[in-house]
Amino acid sequence: MPSAATFRRSMAAISSSMSIKHGVSLWSPQSSFLDRHHLISSRSFQRRNFVVSASSSSFANDNREFVIVGGGNAAGYAARTFVEHNMADGKLCIVSKEAYAPYERPALTKGYLFPLDKKPARLPGFHTCVGSGGERQTPDWYNEKGIEMIYEDPVTAINAEKQTLTTSSGKLLKYGSLIIATGCTASRFPEKIGGNLPGVHYIRDVADADSLVSSLAKAQKVVVVGGGYIGMEVAAAAVGWNLDTTVIFPETHLLPRLFTPSLAQKYEELYEENGVKFLKGASIKSLVAGPDGSVAGVKLENGSTIEADLVVIGIGAKPAVSPFDNAVNLNTTVGGIEVDGLFRSNIPGIFAIGDVAAFPLKMYNRISRVEHVDHARGSAKHCVKALLTAQTHTYDYLPYFYSRVFEYEGSSRKVWWQFFGDNVGEAIQIGNFDPKIATFWLDSGKLKGVLLESGSPEEFQLLPKLARSQPSIDKVKLQSAASVEEALEIAKASL
Repeated sequence: MPSAATFRRSMAAISSSMSIKHGVSLWSPQSSFLDRHHLISSRSFQRRNFVVSASSSSFANDNREFVIVGGGNAAGYAARTFVEHNMADGKLCIVSKEAYAPYERPALTKGYLFPLDKKPARLPGFHTCVGSGGERQTPDWYNEKGIEMIYEDPVTAINAEKQTLTTSSGKLLKYGSLIIATGCTASRFPEKIGGNLPGVHYIRDVADADSLVSSLAKAQKVVVVGGGYIGMEVAAAAVGWNLDTTVIFPETHLLPRLFTPSLAQKYEELYEENGVKFLKGASIKSLVAGPDGSVAGVKLENGSTIEADLVVIGIGAKPAVSPFDNAVNLNTTVGGIEVDGLFRSNIPGIFAIGDVAAFPLKMYNRISRVEHVDHARGSAKHCVKALLTAQTHTYDYLPYFYSRVFEYEGSSRKVWWQFFGDNVGEAIQIGNFDPKIATFWLDSGKLKGVLLESGSPEEFQLLPKLARSQPSIDKVKLQSAASVEEALEIAKASL
């Protein structure tokens, strides 16, 4: 006999098809873009209708009121929000290129890469939404909630006028409201310089991480290309495998988009104490193949070659806008799909969330695109609430970044820093990385951003309050602080 969940989904599909036959009315915000002052238009919500003819069986999805394209974190948190509003069962369909239900992607370059004897993270342990303390949304969860999941079948085309999507397998999907949550794809080295050689890895999904773990188990000499988040996290994991590890990047120090030179020096020294070598300011000419055709080294522009039997490329990511780039407006400055403060694109009924959305960063009055799990969660929840409840307050995001490395068993020093706000103005560094260190960014006397390494839970909780309030702080008094704790107390008093 069919299960209760199967019976409920069957009834929902029958109910859905009956409603669609007579025309389904959906409430969806009418899109309007920001003017040059980044103010949200106050245009009212408009009612949209779509009508599917009796030939509705030609569509491959039973759940057609809401369709999410993309199976990452943003999709998972959006699904949870639909469930919280009782608007998922028989109504929501998620179309993903991956074989897995949405998961907390940061784990892939952190716990997932731990050596096999140090309790590495594995699915189903980190399915969305455990990263924020929520329920673990396994495939069974989606099934129980009546959410239709289409795996390993990415969308390849959209007809915005007919409100249909086509997948790579040829499925034709119908939607009433569409949420684009396709995230990013890893930036790759060109094939002509060895970007696709065996032994060259990129990390974006579980399959990538599985392949890398397999290679780490056999490798001896690892070269990590890139001095950003991916580079730092992968290098720390390689240390846990006791591998000869070299990090190559063209900048003068690690994580230049955030770290000051003096702050980066502290982290570089820690990595070097763990045996990691750095090649700064280096340009790569090509990746070199060995006799067996696999990668054997990295050739630099200066003519030297760094030996490697494993190369990990972490040079950034690109928003995955195809196949929607001809249907919605793209932002040519920050990339991604341009949306307003409710995540509405220029096409009524089409939204974009997470990494792929170019949205108004309200508190700093600029358009931004943020590749971070915190924004994926927040934008998903805000978008779905706006869609379902007609909330009109705009997204007010506070930039937040963090990293956690060397957390495996046997590590001599676990590293965990958090940053909130904007790293503009003058940077004031307090502490000596023993283990704490903090950096405060002051602009015109106001605190704009703050970074803290190895803080207590109470200290970390203070950071977003400081960054959002942007209090005036006595620079001389802050500089004279004898410890990180004292500096934070000075900043706290300014609130």
